[in-house]
Parts: sequence; structure tokens; C-alpha cells
Amino acid sequence: MLIPLTQEKLEELIPRIATADQYRYTWGKPSDFLRRLLISVVGGICVFILRILMPESLHSLPYLLGIVAGFYWLWNPVYSAGQRNREIRRYTYGGFWRGRVLDVFITDEVVGAEETVNKRGELVIVENRERRLTLEVGDKTGFTTQIQVPLRRDHRLIRSGDFAEMLVLSNRPDLSRINMVSDIYIPDHKLWVSDYPYVQKNSFMEVSKKLMRQHQRRRRPPRRSDPVRD
Repeated sequence: MLIPLTQEKLEELIPRIATADQYRYTWGKPSDFLRRLLISVVGGICVFILRILMPESLHSLPYLLGIVAGFYWLWNPVYSAGQRNREIRRYTYGGFWRGRVLDVFITDEVVGAEETVNKRGELVIVENRERRLTLEVGDKTGFTTQIQVPLRRDHRLIRSGDFAEMLVLSNRPDLSRINMVSDIYIPDHKLWVSDYPYVQKNSFMEVSKKLMRQHQRRRRPPRRSDPVRD
């Protein structure tokens, strides 16, 4: 089932500014925070040196640069989330899609590699692997898509045949070609499957409930009138 949505509704479901969930995602791991903090410290030192070298009449410029560099660790996650949001908001048309889980399986994926030296002094490459969930969903029209996300404990609840809902984005008004999809919501378990949380979850679930009620009313057979008695 695919139901087109208005541009206003899409803008409500896909925020322009980072939400709390998106900020937590782009905040990253402790190592990511330390990297941003190091950039802030180095940037602050560079700006301080620049301020010393520049004439006093231009000291306001290094002051502004110092604020930007000093708070890089704080504002960079907001900027990163905004960039991810713009990636999906660039599509003009979108719709609410509902289908089924076709397949679900777990794989070990290489997410990075590090060079290190073993006991014999030889340079070796160590692969960093991560268990990931691959989810394939589709509908009766033949449309299918897959997403792959880091494995979580509650993913074990998902089964083939479960209902699946998401937003689909396109540059075509009739949505005949899907260019991008959002997070997937599994209503049977009230579970979200996503790598990056694109949609406003509460707003999406409200839209889902409203559209499902409308769809059920349209499919409900008309009531027969009571027979006329003499």
C-alpha cells in the first residue's frame, strides 16, 4: 500500500533541524567526542596565535573564529544531522508505504581496518567486524528494498510476514520510481529499524494510525439495511 503525502506533511515528518534522537546518533562514540574535542583545542590554539599576529583593529575576527573553533565539539553533531536531513529532504515527493517483512537475517560485516604490529614485528591488518541485521521488505506490487543496520537485542522479535511501514521519497509526482526510503517501523512490535533516525517517530505513528483507520473504513463492506417487516 502506497499513499502519497503532501509536501507540508513530509516537512513535518522529516525535520530540518536535528532532533534529540538525531543529535544522539551524530554525537557518536566517546572516541568521536575526543576527536572533536581535539579539533576544538587545536583550532583554539591556532586562533590564539592568529590573534597575536594580527593588528589590533582586526581582533574581532579571531574572537569570532575562536568561538566557532572552541565549540566545534558541540555544534558539529547538529551540523552533521542537518546534512543528513537535507539528503532526504531534497526529494520533492513522498508517500506512506506499508508492506511486509520478506526476509530478515544477520551477517558479520567489515566496518573498518587497522594496521598493527604483531609479536614478530610484522605489519598486519586487523579487520573490525560488526554484526548487522539485513531487513528486506516488499509489497504485492513487486516493490522490494533492503536496509542494513547494527544489530540490536530487540531485533530478534522481527519475523517474516510482519507488517512494515516507512516513508518513500521520489522526484516523480506519481512515485513510480523510489529514490530513497526512511527508517522502517514494525507496528507488530512497535519497533524501529534504522541506522540513522530520519523521521519524527511520534508524528509518523500518528499518521500511520490515521491512514490505517481510513483504509479500513474504505475496505469495510456496506451495511445491509434491516428488512422491512409487515
